[in-house]
This record gives sequence, structure tokens and C-alpha cells, in this order.
Amino acid sequence: MRPTHLALTCCLALSGCSTPPPPPSNLDPLLDAIEQRLDLAEAVALHKWDRGQPVQASAREQQVLANARQAATAYSLAPARAESFFADQIEASKLLQYHLLDSWHRARQAPALPRRDLGEDVRPALDRLQAQLLAALARFDQAPPADCPSYLADALQQRTHEPVRHLALVRASSQLCKS
Repeated sequence: MRPTHLALTCCLALSGCSTPPPPPSNLDPLLDAIEQRLDLAEAVALHKWDRGQPVQASAREQQVLANARQAATAYSLAPARAESFFADQIEASKLLQYHLLDSWHRARQAPALPRRDLGEDVRPALDRLQAQLLAALARFDQAPPADCPSYLADALQQRTHEPVRHLALVRASSQLCKS
């Protein structure tokens, strides 16, 4: 076999082993914002632990969803798209909260972490993230990747190797490719 043929054959064979292309640049800011929202789940869970409150907070959830619907048009999003996206964010956060509360119940105590005030600190942070999430979702919807489910799966796999966190990210992004 001639050296050029050998080199060409090797290149073609190795091209199948290459890593997947990086996700589109408009996916990263959206996933960053989703993760910032998920990062607040521990503070919410600690608040609920300390007060013996359930994870489910239907009135607050309805308020968040109504706010998302109302704000959607300012970001050129359909209200139903914004609402379903935020419903996914809420469910992902609750998944983490349930996991944390379960682990604390098994340990018979919550971690000795500084507590954040839900009304004065955590909810306002969640509300501020709403605008960031809606803007990032709108940018994502303007140019979703051609093979969105595969790009999304690759991007999520790169973000964490913690199974529960990964599952929460999957839940939070479950409808991204259905614009």
C-alpha cells in the first residue's frame, strides 16, 4: 500500500472516532442559566426542611408560570412555550429538592449550611433568572441545532457526572428541542 493511501485510510478510519462537534453557542448560555436556577434548589430545600414544608408549592408555581406567560411576548416567545419551559424548570428543581430532603431524612439532619431567606433572597434571585432564561430560550429558538436532541445530550453529558444533577438537567431541558 502506498504511503498516501495508508495515510488517507488512517484518516478516514479515525474520523469515525472523533468527538462530537461542540454544541451551538446559543445552547451554552441557556444551559448556564438553567444550572444557575438549579443551584438555588438546595437553598429552597433547606428553607422547606427548617419549616417542615412540602416541596410542592402550587400557588408559587402558578405565579411563576403566569409571570413567564406574561413576559414571553417581550422576548418574542409564544406564551405556551415560555410556560412549558418554566414548568420544566420547576419540575427539575423539585426533583433536586426531593433528592436532598430524602438524603437529609436518611441522615436525620440537614447540612449545617448558612440559610438564605426564601422571600428576601432566593425568590428574587429566581425571579431575576426568569428574564435571563427567557432571553436565552428566545436566542436558542431562533437557531436550534440541526440534530438538537443529540447536541443537547452531548452538552448535558459534559456538564456533570453527578447522576441526580444530570437527571435534573435532562428534566429541565426535556422540551428544548420541541420549539
